Amino acid sequence: MLMYIGGFFGGFTYTVRGGIFCNAQTANFVLLAMSVGNGDWQMARYLILPITAYFLGAVVSEVLGNAVKRFGLVRWDTLLILIEMLVVVILGFIPDAAPYEISQIAVNFICSMQYNTFRQADGIPMATTFCTNHVRQTGVFFTKALRHRDLAALGRMGFHAGMLALFVAGGITSTVLCRHFSGRGVWFALVPLAVILIDLLYADLKTERGQMQRIPRGH
Repeated sequence: MLMYIGGFFGGFTYTVRGGIFCNAQTANFVLLAMSVGNGDWQMARYLILPITAYFLGAVVSEVLGNAVKRFGLVRWDTLLILIEMLVVVILGFIPDAAPYEISQIAVNFICSMQYNTFRQADGIPMATTFCTNHVRQTGVFFTKALRHRDLAALGRMGFHAGMLALFVAGGITSTVLCRHFSGRGVWFALVPLAVILIDLLYADLKTERGQMQRIPRGH
């Protein structure tokens, strides 16, 4: 579901918030380098903002992750989903005439926290806000499955291919919804986020109550 949300955010910012992707920062670093090379200092100064927002998202998730753990009520992972939902509500209220940079930087920030917090699924390392590693892993395990007739490798290939499919599905959904509802289309992301929140809350308060201090694999 988090892969689906990652694709949803990408479709949202590209469709109705400036035609760019905010899930990762590789493109911004390339644009920063090009701006400096072309002497476009105004663009270079702007690009520092989303890069800094992504940097701060990682910092905040590290600091709050340790602080929340000391209270022993819920995990930081669970609290982060609630924060994402609040940000999504605010994003939907931002007028379409407002500067796109407001929404872009907000998505940069929450995608960074999500990327840094959720690093594995079913014991398999993964990224939930972009696809590059999943494409690579799909190719790696496809090769291993062919070379060694390895059914386990075939299963891992299917896992990463499934993550890619979910990301694409999220992008398709947000593109269609944002074309019909404009910026308020982002509110539909609240549905899968609410499902994730309920699942994590149930684990924190019931099924995994005695495991609050355990560090998840991949962290």
